[in-house]
Amino acid sequence: MKPQTRRLALAVMGTAAAIGYVLLLWRGPWWIDGAHLREKNLQPADGVVITGFRTMLVAVGAGAITGLGLHYTHRNHRHAEKLYEHSQEQFAHLREKDREQAELTREGQVTERYVEAIKLLGSGNLHERLGGIYSLERIMNDSERDHRTVVEVLSAFVRTPARDGSRPNGGTRRGAAEDSAQTPSTFLAPDATAALTVLGRQPVRQSHLVMDLRGARLTGATIHDVDLQDANLQGVELTGARLEGVVLAGAHLASATLTGATFWEGDLSDVIAPDANFTAVNVVGTKFTNAVLTRAILVGADLTHV
Repeated sequence: MKPQTRRLALAVMGTAAAIGYVLLLWRGPWWIDGAHLREKNLQPADGVVITGFRTMLVAVGAGAITGLGLHYTHRNHRHAEKLYEHSQEQFAHLREKDREQAELTREGQVTERYVEAIKLLGSGNLHERLGGIYSLERIMNDSERDHRTVVEVLSAFVRTPARDGSRPNGGTRRGAAEDSAQTPSTFLAPDATAALTVLGRQPVRQSHLVMDLRGARLTGATIHDVDLQDANLQGVELTGARLEGVVLAGAHLASATLTGATFWEGDLSDVIAPDANFTAVNVVGTKFTNAVLTRAILVGADLTHV
């Protein structure tokens, strides 16, 4: 039934019910108990019957009206609840869309920052490369999703030697290696040092990301307070390096060269290599000042003048 037809039918029924109720109040006593009531010259007994009937009828009408009122109140309440639930659903939907839009915007901004940082990282200017490294650090701290990517990029940056002259070494110096090998060691480029430092202070999250620095040439590097826990340092060149407060717990140092390196307050606990084999690790002339080597495996290591 159409809403208009339904409303018209309800109006007609309501009007008929009102007219019937009025007629019942007026003539009801005689329709119900006409055999015992007089039409004229009413007596007190007749008045008692008529008054009782009409009182009962008024009570029934009041109850019916109250019931209708409760019914419509309940309907309105349910309607209001449905409207509220619908508005809440719409609000939640809009909030989710806003969140998704904000996330897309944020991801777009992070991507733009990442692209700009990579461009700076490939620059021929040292200061621009340093800016790119610290921009990547900011991205790593802000975006958990890009954490692994930044670690991999900076690890590759440290591993990759500069052959095009864009990352010149800082010069030469006579360091710890000079005491044993009598040869000067080369400064690690400042940008590689900065990248290594950033890798060593990456944010702590649910999963610990292992840095892959295999074969990196860190000759003569001075590294302070860097966390290289569990890092893959197989074949790394640390000749003449100075490591102060560096954590190498669980690091893989197979075939690494530590000739003339100096460790101050370093933690080398549980230093291991694949299959617990430290064959070919060269630590000739290395100084371990206050270094912790608990459970370190040095099978086959050359400890001459250590």
